[in-house]
Amino acid sequence: MNLKFNSIIYLLLFWATGVHAQKLATVFVEAESFQNKGGWVVDQQFMDVMGSSFLMAHGMGSPVENASTKVKFAEAGTYKVFIRTRNWSAQWSTKEAAGQFQLLVGGRALPKTFGKDQQAWAWTDGGTIKIEKGEIELGLKDLTGFNGRCDAILFTKDLNYQPIENLDELSDFRNDYFGFDRNPKDAGNFDFVVVGGGMAGTCAAISAARNGVKVALVQNRPVLGGNNSSEVRVHLGGRINLEPYPALGNLVNEIGPEEGGNAQPKEFYEDDKKLRAVLNEPNISLFLNHHANEVQTKNGKIERITATNIETGEKVLFKAPLFADCTGDGTIGLLAGADYMTGRESRAVYNEPTAPEVADNLTMGASVQWFSEKKDKPVSFPNIKWALDWDEEKSEEITKGDWEWETGMGLDMKLDFEQIRDYGMLAVYSNWNYLKNHSKNKEKFAHESLKWVAYIAGKRESVRLKGDYVLIEQDMTERKIYPDGTAPTSWTIDLHYPDPENSKLFPGAAFKSIAKHIKIYPYPIPFRCLYSNNVDNLMMAGRNISVSHVALGTVRVMRTTGMMGEVLGMAASVIKKENTTPRGLYQKYFDQLEALMMKGVGDPTLPYVQGYNNGATLMEMKKK
Repeated sequence: MNLKFNSIIYLLLFWATGVHAQKLATVFVEAESFQNKGGWVVDQQFMDVMGSSFLMAHGMGSPVENASTKVKFAEAGTYKVFIRTRNWSAQWSTKEAAGQFQLLVGGRALPKTFGKDQQAWAWTDGGTIKIEKGEIELGLKDLTGFNGRCDAILFTKDLNYQPIENLDELSDFRNDYFGFDRNPKDAGNFDFVVVGGGMAGTCAAISAARNGVKVALVQNRPVLGGNNSSEVRVHLGGRINLEPYPALGNLVNEIGPEEGGNAQPKEFYEDDKKLRAVLNEPNISLFLNHHANEVQTKNGKIERITATNIETGEKVLFKAPLFADCTGDGTIGLLAGADYMTGRESRAVYNEPTAPEVADNLTMGASVQWFSEKKDKPVSFPNIKWALDWDEEKSEEITKGDWEWETGMGLDMKLDFEQIRDYGMLAVYSNWNYLKNHSKNKEKFAHESLKWVAYIAGKRESVRLKGDYVLIEQDMTERKIYPDGTAPTSWTIDLHYPDPENSKLFPGAAFKSIAKHIKIYPYPIPFRCLYSNNVDNLMMAGRNISVSHVALGTVRVMRTTGMMGEVLGMAASVIKKENTTPRGLYQKYFDQLEALMMKGVGDPTLPYVQGYNNGATLMEMKKK
């Protein structure tokens, strides 16, 4: 899908109708490109679906600081104003609207309040305004603190103009006018392009760079670490330094945070530590805030990918003989036409005891974690009318929501993801509203104030790319070890399902999950699970590798995915040296990869940071 263009504003000339060539002055403003974002945040999680990143007022019930930018108007006159926005809470309530805001023009607010009309993304008519020629300041004023969102602002002197609503037509229209498809920036020459800056992608980039490979690391957020970043706040699970390659994991240990735990203060996740590790590698070129969303292939290979800057809209081209999909969602693989799997396979496919009799679309969900802090004085919280219906039975008298605050199981983790994330936030706000304003025990929470609610949701599962081998349940429970084993997985087979009790209280809309565990001994993941079976120069690391739904339950934790990344970086160096493919490495040069895995790439002298693990220890494995 074509996505958004670049700049803060453009003075445009465009057709008044599809037939007539009357030209009228129009000014277009991209909200995410505002010079001063104030307390608003850039949200890019849904840009492949709704066409853009956008600004969002994530104040957790307190209005955030205004966002602002300066715009030049070449002509004075009366302009009609449109804002592309939505009423996100209308999916669940017709009472008021959660995310309301105003547009300030030259310091004055338009009479129209935005974010309270249509449920879907669309242009809202803001009326007309007289504007003088020259520079003028625009501002976004948050009124509620509850996730109002603004995509773009359009001013036009054509008082009869109606903006394009069809997403494909709107995207084509934008690209036709702003030329980013025609004039993309060339990122340079690389041996290896890694897309996705979570633990898997970050470790893949560093590992490759330390083995002499020139790497581009492309990440669509301003920080590295993915689910282990301060934006999501999930601990590193699993064990490192296990047989058969005990040096694997030293890099994970080197760049991972010293503290553990979910939903903890920001500093626990040490975003800067991961960033410094990447910036210290001369062989890595880092591209933060770039979302890879176009892939060009030829003869079964990726020739190049295109990434869009989530703030400016600028498009950047990346070319290399080798690519890695560490996005978690299999984004690059899907765009390249890679074979993939989603949902739960039926038991008949792999004869897995834990698989359902009939295949379905159930995936593990996404968590919106949160916590509060105690203040010296009582703290109020808005008595919101758009909350879910709540009562004493439904309320959770807690001050922290951990991994089990999980939504979206059974929905499409790409197409429905804004709904999934929003419902997760709605559940948090609804429960907190009840505790603060209606509970019989509300005095217990009088001094509690929401400190953090995630707006970047932590996914567990979406798409799995198919490799030359698909890892299944029996491989691990029966310890079927293959000669191309690599990074060990040590977590239990940990599968999540809708919480039965929560499901009774919220039929069809549970926001809590349970976990069911199957114990395993540490198991080396076959290298054939780490490259695509039909895209010759694509490898993968993370939760989108070649495993069944059941097997995903163990490999998805981040110490394990980080070690996968270490292996990918080592493999990239062998592939470069031998001028081969990932499959060619498996067939002819796996001994070279084995030597690198024995050596390791991280600092072995650092103290071991004990991680979260619910699998067997190495000692237990040796006893067996």
